[in-house]
Amino acid sequence: MAQATPIFNFSAGPAVLPKEVLEQAAAEMLDWHGSGMSVMEMSHRGPEFISIYQQAEADLRELLAVPPNYKILFMQGGGLGQNAIIPMNLAGCCAQPATIDFVHTGSWSGKSIKEAKRYANVNVVASGEAGGFTAVPQQASWNLSSGAAYLHICTNETIDGVEYNFVPDIDARVPIVADMSSHILSRTIDVSKYGVIFAGAQKNIGPAGLTLVIVRDTLLDDALPICPSAFHFKTVAEHESMYNTPPTYAIYIAGLVFAHLKKLGGVAAMEKINIEKARLLYAALDADDFYENRVAHEYRSRMNVPFFLRDESQNDKFLAGAKARGLLQLKGHKSVGGMRASIYNAMPLEGVQALVDYLNEFAGR
Repeated sequence: MAQATPIFNFSAGPAVLPKEVLEQAAAEMLDWHGSGMSVMEMSHRGPEFISIYQQAEADLRELLAVPPNYKILFMQGGGLGQNAIIPMNLAGCCAQPATIDFVHTGSWSGKSIKEAKRYANVNVVASGEAGGFTAVPQQASWNLSSGAAYLHICTNETIDGVEYNFVPDIDARVPIVADMSSHILSRTIDVSKYGVIFAGAQKNIGPAGLTLVIVRDTLLDDALPICPSAFHFKTVAEHESMYNTPPTYAIYIAGLVFAHLKKLGGVAAMEKINIEKARLLYAALDADDFYENRVAHEYRSRMNVPFFLRDESQNDKFLAGAKARGLLQLKGHKSVGGMRASIYNAMPLEGVQALVDYLNEFAGR
């Protein structure tokens, strides 16, 4: 009997999950730890789920070394929801209307800018649009506001493949808000340098429906009066993410992922693997002029790798050949075209090597 072709899913999100996590979730589907219930059936206020939630929160705090003066919130609404929730929570800090500073580095920061304009004045301190969003503008060129409510950055642009390699050095009185949706837990970070970190879980943590928010406790009283109770950071924190029914199953899966990452050695260990995966893939794309990655080398994302065939008439043939080899979801985002390989924590080195082998084969190397 022929051996089945291994499947490697390069989707940008919802994305690949660790096989070990899926196997554990399958084994516990009908009966979690002898409770007689699936996690899907549990009350979010019952002792069984509370234990799941508390362990997930503790493991995430350990993985990211989250300081004690930061709250970890498990919320709903995704990154797009946070584009409204964050200004509603932070723009009440100063004279109205508040001003929010943004660095525009691609599609996701662009969406954040558009939404924030509904709640405050927006100052785009720098933009990479003129260069086709291929780099983070040098901080020396930023036109920062005086007395901004906060500075918003997207530290990894999922669509454009641009990743920050630095933390902005700005007035300490101005909190930095970072959208880390597509690279959280992939590299070590200093949480204390940010006021708020948020991330949709469906890219590098778990299933869609869960959004993580890490917020400094000094920012919990800065909400606008219009902020809904269910999205008010202070209210959510005071109720330990249980003010309304949270996405319980997504929190459970995220907790399994956190525990899995700890077994692998934590974030620092994952970063070493991610550096190797990215090095391997970019080397294949740069080997000759058959493929093209347009992002400046120093800002290339380790998680989301967009690329183009120089002869784009071969796109369909390339994708068909990739699918036949078990290499799935490589078509680029509709807004930019081309191809994209998302190589999150859960993508094994073997998957990247299989993609590299196919890139070389298709290029006739």
